Amino acid sequence: AFVGQTADAATGTASIIVNSEGQNVIVIVPGANLLLNFEDLKSASDVICQAKVVVCQLEITPAVSLEALKMARASGVKTLFNPAPALADLDPQFYTHSDIFCCNETEAEILTGIPVGNLEDAEKVGRMLLERGCKLVIVTLGAEGCMMISVEEPIPKHVPAGKVRAVDTTGAGDSFVGALAFYLAYYPKLPMEEMIRKSNCVASVSVQASGTQSSYPYRKDLPRDLF
Repeated sequence: AFVGQTADAATGTASIIVNSEGQNVIVIVPGANLLLNFEDLKSASDVICQAKVVVCQLEITPAVSLEALKMARASGVKTLFNPAPALADLDPQFYTHSDIFCCNETEAEILTGIPVGNLEDAEKVGRMLLERGCKLVIVTLGAEGCMMISVEEPIPKHVPAGKVRAVDTTGAGDSFVGALAFYLAYYPKLPMEEMIRKSNCVASVSVQASGTQSSYPYRKDLPRDLF
């Protein structure tokens, strides 16, 4: 209902290069994405404020994403923020207006200056982000799963991912965040660790084929306890 067209810019694109191990490098050209503005947000305010979960990231103008988080929080809506593509000078309000702050290793390093090569590094990042005002931080670690730390549970937890052969990791983070939003909205009583475990599973499915379209609904060999 809130998708529009403009003659002032081309559609946003992402040029993706994938190596033989399934790892990727992405060049993003935002295009029309950056024309999304506060008026567009205002027109969708009723839907945003009645949602169960609002997911924001940085492929639109950061100020617009931040305003969406504020709008959602003011209405008691759960907010999930994925700082992708990451900005070194991210507005500090993003940390305080995100119920869940989810970043990968690369984004974590850009945000904090700490290279993430293992769980100990991820823990350092998580603690630093908590100090900046985050309530719950998830650092995704690719094949190693995730590290979770929160104000309520300050002892970090490692949630491992199942071992799979990665063909193309493009979209794995999006699969994880989308799955997590789904569980937050429809299974809010699940323990967070279990939500993350299931989201890891969804992401692991996404990397087993080329491209970013998951084949999950059509795969009969996959675990059905994701839902």
